[in-house]
Amino acid sequence: MNTQATPSPQFYLTAPAACPYLSGEMERKVFTHLVGPRAGEMNDLLTQGGFRRSQNIAYRPACEGCRACVSVRILAGEFSLSRNMRRVLSENDDLVGTMSAAQPTTEQFVLFRKYLDDRHQRGGMSDMSALDYAIMVEDTHVNTRLIEYRKRVPGAGIGDQPKGELIAVALTDLMSDGVSMVYSFFNPALERRSLGTFMILDHILRTQQLGLPHVYLGYWVKGSAKMNYKTRYQPQEHLTPRGWERYAEDGSEA
Repeated sequence: MNTQATPSPQFYLTAPAACPYLSGEMERKVFTHLVGPRAGEMNDLLTQGGFRRSQNIAYRPACEGCRACVSVRILAGEFSLSRNMRRVLSENDDLVGTMSAAQPTTEQFVLFRKYLDDRHQRGGMSDMSALDYAIMVEDTHVNTRLIEYRKRVPGAGIGDQPKGELIAVALTDLMSDGVSMVYSFFNPALERRSLGTFMILDHILRTQQLGLPHVYLGYWVKGSAKMNYKTRYQPQEHLTPRGWERYAEDGSEA
């Protein structure tokens, strides 16, 4: 009988810093390292417990006196498309999403910089270099994939893989109970396509095809206008002190 103790993760607390979502608030995070042969299993457990992954770090908010950040996951098996969501899928039916290993390319980085320069000029990621981007993609010990969304090449046959224009990219973790959308970016000039919405819908459809229940969207921040979009994908669950509970779009627990 093996009596050797299983190593437990060590957790750490960051120093207070200005909250990037709510003016006047300070944020702190609790975090641990995701390394070693059990990293994938640990990532599953921590994500289900409200953590997010960034490179080889799993973290969650640990702010004093504020509980605005709430973990959100879509119930993929029960999800149905709204009329507007069908329109978004139709608008992007000329795109092909290809999943591959988490390997960065120059083409991806050019699109990433275009996205940051348009959407996040003053954010914490605004000065990321090509090396920083490569680390963001490659520094993972879990089952991480990249999905590239490209324009379909006219006349391409079944099995052909010609490379059309790169429109959007998603960095995604595959988990035992679904997928976790780690980070996504797209060509900001193509606003009419609603590419952010399209990628979430594509992940929901992929999760349904896998027969898995959840798409993890990260944190919804109550009071932050730029996070309001996350509550549109119903039905969904929010992680509360009582565990995962259904959340209605009107703000009530379903």
